[in-house]
Amino acid sequence: MRLHHLTLQAFGPFAGTHTVDFDALSADGLFLLHGDTGAGKSTLFTAICFALYGEPPVDRDLMLRSHHAPADLLTQVTLDVTISGHRLLIDRIPQQMRPKKNSTGETLQKAETRLSRWTTDSSGKGHWEASSKSHQETGKEIKDLLGMSRTQFCQVVLLPQNEFTKFLYADAGKRRELLGKLFHTDRYAFIERWLSDHSRTTQKNRDAARDEVLHLAARIHQAAGPDLKSQYDAPTPDAAHDLTDPALTWANDLIQASQADALTAQANAESAKKNQLAQQKLEAAARDLHRQQTTYATAREQLDRLDKQTPHQEALGRRREQARRAQQLAPLLHALSTARADHTRAQSRESDARTQLLPEHAALQAADLATAGQRIRADIAVLNTLLPEETGLHQLTAELKRIDAERQDFALQQRTARDWLEEETAQRAALEIRREAAREAEEESRRQQTQLESLSGRVAAAERRDAHRVQITTTEQRLTAAEEETEKAAQAHIGIRRRRTEGMAAELATGLTDGAPCPVCGSCSHPNPAQAPDGHPTREDEQAAEKTHQRLKQQCDKIAAELHKLREDAAAATGEAGDTPLDSLKADHETLTKQLADSLKRAADRRSAEEELLALDREHTAMTEQDSTATAGLSDRNANYDNLSQRHAELTAKLDAARGTAPTLAARIDDLTRSADHLEQAAEASRTAANATQTLHTRTSEATDAATSQGFGTLTEAEQAQLSEQALTDLEEEINKWRAARASHQAVLDDPVLQEAAAQPAADVETAAARRAAADEQHAQAVTASSTAQTRTTDLTDLTTALAEVVERLKALEQAHSTARHLADLATGTASGTRVRMQLEAYVLAARLEQVVTAANTRLHLMSEGRYTLRHSDHQAAHGARSGLGLEITDAWTGHPRKTDTLSGGESFFASLSLALGLADVVTHEAGGNPLDTLFIDEGFGTLDDDTLHNVLDVLDSLRAHDRTVGVISHIPELRRRITQRLHVRKGPTGSTLAHLTEAAE
Repeated sequence: MRLHHLTLQAFGPFAGTHTVDFDALSADGLFLLHGDTGAGKSTLFTAICFALYGEPPVDRDLMLRSHHAPADLLTQVTLDVTISGHRLLIDRIPQQMRPKKNSTGETLQKAETRLSRWTTDSSGKGHWEASSKSHQETGKEIKDLLGMSRTQFCQVVLLPQNEFTKFLYADAGKRRELLGKLFHTDRYAFIERWLSDHSRTTQKNRDAARDEVLHLAARIHQAAGPDLKSQYDAPTPDAAHDLTDPALTWANDLIQASQADALTAQANAESAKKNQLAQQKLEAAARDLHRQQTTYATAREQLDRLDKQTPHQEALGRRREQARRAQQLAPLLHALSTARADHTRAQSRESDARTQLLPEHAALQAADLATAGQRIRADIAVLNTLLPEETGLHQLTAELKRIDAERQDFALQQRTARDWLEEETAQRAALEIRREAAREAEEESRRQQTQLESLSGRVAAAERRDAHRVQITTTEQRLTAAEEETEKAAQAHIGIRRRRTEGMAAELATGLTDGAPCPVCGSCSHPNPAQAPDGHPTREDEQAAEKTHQRLKQQCDKIAAELHKLREDAAAATGEAGDTPLDSLKADHETLTKQLADSLKRAADRRSAEEELLALDREHTAMTEQDSTATAGLSDRNANYDNLSQRHAELTAKLDAARGTAPTLAARIDDLTRSADHLEQAAEASRTAANATQTLHTRTSEATDAATSQGFGTLTEAEQAQLSEQALTDLEEEINKWRAARASHQAVLDDPVLQEAAAQPAADVETAAARRAAADEQHAQAVTASSTAQTRTTDLTDLTTALAEVVERLKALEQAHSTARHLADLATGTASGTRVRMQLEAYVLAARLEQVVTAANTRLHLMSEGRYTLRHSDHQAAHGARSGLGLEITDAWTGHPRKTDTLSGGESFFASLSLALGLADVVTHEAGGNPLDTLFIDEGFGTLDDDTLHNVLDVLDSLRAHDRTVGVISHIPELRRRITQRLHVRKGPTGSTLAHLTEAAE
């Protein structure tokens, strides 16, 4: 992945539109990203991650929109990047609120994504071609090209040293959490869980099969009963090895014992059956004789009872004769009964009708009742003519209520308006006071803002002044020490030169050769060459001492220049801040800040007070208009109400006279109508009752004459003798039934077979039945015993068959559980005989960690000048805890490994940087080997000394040599002096800005 251009708009602390040219920034392969804390250095990486994945690096709810940006400027990120040979242009707009285009207020701007691809046409001219506008399609294509998730990308492209320092010091659990996320080893954890679950499942199935064997054994034991014995012991839960073949042997032995008992029970049942048949025949003969004797005795008894009923049957014959004579009078008697019923009903209706009449009409005759009803009908006709006037009265009443409600509403509006107008003066005065106070606070805040800006500058200058003074003291001490070292080096150099000069003859003598002239005297003979004393310095010693003196002198001059610069800076800061202590300036700044906040708070009330005054003016106009409208409306409604009230009183008096005691005319008409109806009904009922009395007298005379002619003494006797057709039929049937029953019983007594049976002794049915019952009981018991024995054998056979199936299944489950348990223990590192208690996921992560350590050591060897080597350890942790992700470091100076938390700050930095770079290489390879041409390293350089910093930069140069671009995020001034390509992020009150600098800082 290589970055080309990044454009930010209204993003994070960047209020406007800013573009980062990574092609220019990466010209040297190494660039520096620096700026004040909070300026927005990390925001650039956040924008890159958002452009690629549509999400910020960590927090999904991170505020992306700039608070400094104008409301109409959308937050937007555009990234020009090459991934796996494909150059893409990614443009993303997050979801945000924006002003409405055609009205006031805000509306929701939905998230947008646009992906374009750089293509070349047939003429070789390149252009951007739109590829997708879908969030999902764009995210999937970029993730497929990069080959890594958002978490992996953020971990290997941005190398945050503080996180890898934690990783360096962390325990195995913390390392496992980080590595598991990066390498997606959750699938191995899933395998562990699956094997454990599978082991538990097979154990559960095995235990279920064992329970089923024990359950079947219990059922077999129950089916066998207490009487059936076996020479083998029944299986028990305590002996798991007896639940297979020994259990089947025990069950088969019980089957053989049950079969022998079944044969014996079957022979006993056959013998009992023969005895039962003999007793049944004897019982049948006794019962037949008892039946014949009982039939003869019953016929004799019934015939005697019928003979006793002879007088009653003769009376029934006479009653039948009277009924037949009375049947000749049935028409006349029926007519008489009808006349009586009609007469009774007519009198009842007349009585009921007269109870509905008024007291003054109750004693009138039929004709007078009809006359009274006609008079009432005439009064009803007169009242019907007044009904429209009553309707008009109701309408008039409703109109008066409506007008009265309007009068009350207008009166309420009038009172409300006048009350508000009375209170308005006080409200207006209070609002004007508030507005004036807010205006004064606003002017005061302007003065305080100016003072605060000046005071802020003095505080910053005082901070620089105090810092410079501390640095001056430290630098003076360093200069004194450097001057002393320089003086010592100068004295050493002079001493070496003097000693070498004094022994120069000996130095020249070392170059003499026999026959060659001496460079001093020219003689070719050298009889006594000078000898150098012990410890005589050489030319190289003098040159080394001179270089040391020059180096220390240059260092001393450098410190002196630094001290001079610090004194100048301190003097400038003192001139700006004065001699006032920093704490006093900060206290004044805090006090003024609070005063300004209070003034701004009070000044903010001005707009509210002015808006309330405008609202008060609008309400004054509305209330004045309401008072005028309500006064006019109230006057009009009062006049109309008085006129309608007079008309209402006149019409009420007229209708009250017509209604009488009734509430309404309609009710009065209903009362009179009911009275007229009752009078007419009573007159009709009186006429009907008179006619019914005359008819009853005639029918009584005719029926009396006919009864005398049929031989009845009185009409009552004739009526009592009368029977209905059904009653007469029932009477004749009773007489015929008595005669038939007597003849039937006489025929039974005349049967010779029954007469012979009656002559014999009484049959003993109970004794025969008891003997037959005893035989039945004996046979039933024998059959039950045989059936029980046979059923027991069948049940034992079926249960043993089922037991054999379960035993076979249990054998397989025992083997399956043993295998599953062994695999689960191996995956979790708890198997017996395991040397290292390491889980499967930890084992995989340990292999990944070994790769990371190997890749990290290639950088760590250079940074530490061959001193340190990281080593992965799988030793068992404390208290037997599981192992696999241990990390330690070997010190070549001592030859012994030690814990990583014993490293110093600088050593921890380059060790964690090596881990980060190694992890980036391994994750990149794991993700498919797609090259990551751009890396960012975040902070941590401040803990390094000059030599170590030099070594670390050499390692970064090695990354650059492999066509990688490295971006360093740091505050260290030394890096600004050594890295020429720099991106400076500046913060300000209106938002942050970017500046590309191309020269090293002095």
